[in-house]
Amino acid sequence: MQSPSLSIDLNVLSANIQKLKSGLSPGTAIMFVVKSDAYGHGIGPVVQQAARDGVPWFAVAYFEEAIEVRQAAPEAEILVLGPITPEEVPEALRLQITPTVVDVEHANALGKAARQAGGTLNVHIKVDTGMGRMGFLEGAVMEDLGPILKTGHLHVTGICSHLAAVDLKRPWLQEKQHTRFRNAFQAAEELAGRRLMRHFCSSRGIQYYPEWDYDAVRPGILLYGYGCNDPRMRFQTQPLLQMKSRLMQVKRVPEGYPIGYYSSYRTTRETQIAVVGAGYADGYLRSLSNRGEAILRGQRVPVVGRISMNWITLDLGPDLECEAGDDVILIGKQGEETIWADWLGRRAGTIAYEILTAIHPRIPRSYVP
Repeated sequence: MQSPSLSIDLNVLSANIQKLKSGLSPGTAIMFVVKSDAYGHGIGPVVQQAARDGVPWFAVAYFEEAIEVRQAAPEAEILVLGPITPEEVPEALRLQITPTVVDVEHANALGKAARQAGGTLNVHIKVDTGMGRMGFLEGAVMEDLGPILKTGHLHVTGICSHLAAVDLKRPWLQEKQHTRFRNAFQAAEELAGRRLMRHFCSSRGIQYYPEWDYDAVRPGILLYGYGCNDPRMRFQTQPLLQMKSRLMQVKRVPEGYPIGYYSSYRTTRETQIAVVGAGYADGYLRSLSNRGEAILRGQRVPVVGRISMNWITLDLGPDLECEAGDDVILIGKQGEETIWADWLGRRAGTIAYEILTAIHPRIPRSYVP
């Protein structure tokens, strides 16, 4: 195969999970965020492994993702972070999937659908404490939650919010959000007359604020091996995804030879140019043109010319011994050299999240073990 392929080491995932489990506050559960096809890693195998490792909760963005999680983990708890539609309520009841309620109108619609379906739907309340997206405003919780609790067909079991920033140079940003969240859950629990499941921190918050662990934390990128390069952080995890392809052709060209569309690169000496089977159709971002690197025979080599739909060109220099068919590492490790998604993100002017989720789902994935 000369097109790209992925290898995902589930042993590394297990090790990452164990690090979190051993270091979280007592009584804090992991709610593993597996939206967007588990950040490009493949939702089914990732969920199955995490469930075997004792992860009790999974979080997704959309209801159709929750169905995939249920197929992979029949006993897991599943939270849909985005609002589901009333039409999805009967299936949510049948599959025991917990949606997030984001405002009174949404709650009323879901309650009506649950009543018509003859069931009571467990829900979590989402509070907008500063992200500016979905959710109840802190001050509206006391006013709006009362009618929701009285619908009779929605059972509020949890309350959550999402950090817009964890900025150590401006700590008041996250501290203000936490204050709003604390005010909201105290008001909600007073109205409900019972303790609700509280969850606030995603990956970066987990690293710096153990006092905010509450009943669950929502690690995403952290369990995929990123966002842990600060020595002050609580957890150090490792990447589990590698992306490789093969050399399709190697040829020697003279100095000043144009490479790629619009000749955005010209060789500075006689050198070897290699063509690799990968491109922006596979999710290798076009913004890595003349900026990316790959690993070939244990050496880093530059990506030159514009990334095209299906091909990447590398400048191997005049002396590197290689041949068509050799493996090329686009994300991952070979020998002592590594190129991970966070490094590629910085080179492309983006973040590891985009590098990973941009990988096309048609690319074959193999799993270890």
